Amino acid sequence: MAPASCPRRPSMKRSAKFIQSVLAASLPVLLIPVALPAAAQAPMVMETLGPVSYICGGVGADEQQALDSKKSGFNMDLLFTQGARGEYLSDVEVRLSRDGQQVASFRAPGPRCLIKAPAGSYTVEATSQGSMKRAKLSTQSGQHQFRW
Repeated sequence: MAPASCPRRPSMKRSAKFIQSVLAASLPVLLIPVALPAAAQAPMVMETLGPVSYICGGVGADEQQALDSKKSGFNMDLLFTQGARGEYLSDVEVRLSRDGQQVASFRAPGPRCLIKAPAGSYTVEATSQGSMKRAKLSTQSGQHQFRW
């Protein structure tokens, strides 16, 4: 009678490697729920480019309120929307020019930007997904909605 064969057991070394592989593959998935709220709650920060300062955001109601509370310190207010219903649009490339000279260029991470610039008239170009919109604004009445 032939001896009964025992099922081959994996070695400890193989088991450890398998567990490491599973953990390494699972780690990004496990961290996503932790990382997403932090990214979504990134604070709005005022940036300065030469004589121009700006702050962009406005995705949620709390950011809209924060921008509204800061509005008095800025002389231009831009809003980026799309479609007939005016859905908010972010990731817009903004260029600000005066007398044909570019004074600032930045990417707006949110649908609203407050800009503080020296008194005068400016040409604002806003580009989203390759489509550019242009407006002439004055620091006296510098509120404009760009709609795609």
